[in-house]
Amino acid sequence: MASPESAVNGPTSSTAAASKSLRNAFGGVIAFIILVLIGVLAFSIRLFSVIKYESVIHEFDPYFNYRVTQFLSKNGIYDFWNWFDDRTWYPLGRVIGGTVYPGLTLTAGTIWKVVNSLNIPLSVETVCVFTAPIFSAFASWAAYLLTKEVKGPGAGLTAAALLAMVPSYISRSVAGSYDNEAVAIFALVFTFYLYIKTLNTGSLFYATLNALAYFYMVCSWGGYTFIINLIPMHVLLCIVTGRYSSRLYIAYAPLVVLGTLLASLVPVVGFNAVLTSEHFASFLVFIIIHVVALAYYIKGILSPKMFKVAVTLVVSVGLAVCCAVIAILIAVVASSPTKGWSGRSLTLLDPTYASKYIPIIASVSEHQPPTWPSYFMDINVLAFLVPAGIIACFMPLTDSSSFVILYIVTSVYFSGVMVRLMLVLAPAACILSGIALSEAFNVLTRSIKFQLPGIAGNPSIASEENGSSTVVAPNDIPKTEKTEEAAKEKPAKKNRKKEKENVEKKPTPSKTEKRLLVLPLEASVIAVLLLVLLGAFYVVHCVWAAAEAYSAPSIVLTSHSNDGGLHVFDDFREAYSWLSHNTDVDDKVASWWDYGYQTTAMANRTVLVDNNTWNNTHIATVGTAMSSPEKQAWEIFHSLDVKYVLVVFGGVVGYPSDDINKFLWMVRIGGGVFPHIKEPDYLRDGQYRIDAQATPTMLNCLMYKLSYFRFVETDGKGFDRVRRTEIGKKHFKLTHFEEVFTTHHWMVRIYKLKPQRNRIRGKTKKSKSSRSVSSKRDVRGKRNPWH
Repeated sequence: MASPESAVNGPTSSTAAASKSLRNAFGGVIAFIILVLIGVLAFSIRLFSVIKYESVIHEFDPYFNYRVTQFLSKNGIYDFWNWFDDRTWYPLGRVIGGTVYPGLTLTAGTIWKVVNSLNIPLSVETVCVFTAPIFSAFASWAAYLLTKEVKGPGAGLTAAALLAMVPSYISRSVAGSYDNEAVAIFALVFTFYLYIKTLNTGSLFYATLNALAYFYMVCSWGGYTFIINLIPMHVLLCIVTGRYSSRLYIAYAPLVVLGTLLASLVPVVGFNAVLTSEHFASFLVFIIIHVVALAYYIKGILSPKMFKVAVTLVVSVGLAVCCAVIAILIAVVASSPTKGWSGRSLTLLDPTYASKYIPIIASVSEHQPPTWPSYFMDINVLAFLVPAGIIACFMPLTDSSSFVILYIVTSVYFSGVMVRLMLVLAPAACILSGIALSEAFNVLTRSIKFQLPGIAGNPSIASEENGSSTVVAPNDIPKTEKTEEAAKEKPAKKNRKKEKENVEKKPTPSKTEKRLLVLPLEASVIAVLLLVLLGAFYVVHCVWAAAEAYSAPSIVLTSHSNDGGLHVFDDFREAYSWLSHNTDVDDKVASWWDYGYQTTAMANRTVLVDNNTWNNTHIATVGTAMSSPEKQAWEIFHSLDVKYVLVVFGGVVGYPSDDINKFLWMVRIGGGVFPHIKEPDYLRDGQYRIDAQATPTMLNCLMYKLSYFRFVETDGKGFDRVRRTEIGKKHFKLTHFEEVFTTHHWMVRIYKLKPQRNRIRGKTKKSKSSRSVSSKRDVRGKRNPWH
């Protein structure tokens, strides 16, 4: 028969369970609504570029992705895999299907096909423009899932809200920024979430999903090597610190096996998934984890004495296998000058490598190290919250929290090497900042609620604050200790049951810590207000960055006059439109590689080089031509069947990213392949000058002439607004090139190669001296134009 006490406690416990389940359901609904709002925020904050300008593709690389997506949607996936593009890298061409990461284009192409099958008439360009904002919402939700696995739903919601607005991510995901990172950051965070989920649950289902997410990341971006190196580092860290478990094995082993097999199916990766040094760490850790797993298995079936003998044998064999694998890997990569590493990977490991050996990598602005202000610009107050988040991850330290700590440490290093990798730092900073804010609000709000009138004496409200755990006032701790001491002094049989109950009810250390973290009421209120104010500053900064700093497309430029008027510079599209309408379809256009993608996509003309930068010699040839005198440059371009030369010039309107400012990189890259081009020849006492003190080599090179031809006619002085000086050579004529088009603001200038002069024999009788001079010129003309 049930006791009266159980009869009383029965309805009470059932009522408490019902209220708890109702509370959980209500909290789930609220969390879902907040996540939807965060997704809307992530999408809408990236629409300033469309609202302020127009629906247009931004930057340079996105134009190539847009062109590929057009081809994919028109011709299908099989033609895409076999597409040989003869409009790029003339006369070499490029196999598109085997040299691009297809994740972005396949994703946008699929979206376009689905919406059109639903009779929603969207163009391919519209889908491409809005792909990045859509996936930024997905990335925010993935950040919620990841942070929830580490520290709970409160921290997850905070991290998702922070990632939805962080300027570093906005810079590469505004509407129109149709680049690989648009979908890759979502794939990166989602892969990490599935790894942590598998690590917490030990489920093979999540392990399989993790491998599939990794496959999508490999399809989307070359930064997948960050995943396949970070996860092995974490696994090795867990093994070294004695945190090995079967869940760790399930989380890692299927990822390496299935993920590597899937990665090798991507044409641009292929056998590099097993042959390049970026992937070797995962294989070495794969061997180590099997040795450790075998040692734990043997420990479970053998006696301690036999285990010592067996583990010695297993470790010896494991070390021998590791040494053999390392020897094989060294033999494989020894023949490579870079030891199996790519140029960008070596630049990350050695920040000075690119500037010494690969100037084409160092010439890219996003490959330069960031400045300290750029951290405050791109992650703002998160830079101050990250240390607090790291401390929170140590209380307590779990497998998932150690992974987040490792993630932030490595991403901070890589972001310090390349400003582009601030994008990888952003999710880690948001996750740790979300953890810090969530833990801080938990402590502060608990302190406020505990000390408000009418709440301090209500134990039920205190228990609701921490879920199922019981929160006791600090003053009650001595009473509990005295009760336990009394129970120990009287070990009667009738008191053993009560003693057992008291031991079971003894609070855990984590609960004791929570009871001790009670701050004064005034300090808690002030701290909450300060955190809210900090969040408000973050929101204001993010909205300003999205509206002003990162919304302007590079294809359309704007400036404000002193009276507040807005000036629009649409010179790029003006120049590409002129090429499209006034040149033949088969004409070849030479320009620096920055403008190759745009010329091919917008003008539909063949270019020598573009932003893929896969052939350093070809780019060096263009750089050599731009650095050479007019006649030698004409010979180089003529040998490559070039008909038009395009240069970007900002001296009239003050546009700093013009070809004159990039010219020294042309000299360095050209001189790296053709030794007769020497950088000191273009410098005066180590300084780069275009004024009267400039060297004769600089004043007579093709880039100088094409940029400053007729420039003195603009103001009568030839004052360059970017270099803030008068040019050195003002009045000159072109003998082998003719100007055919200059845009309204002189930002883009197009020249046509003059045809080769006809040779008329026997018309005039040449003197002996003139014959000797002409014979010398003929001999000189037969020489290789590149030397």
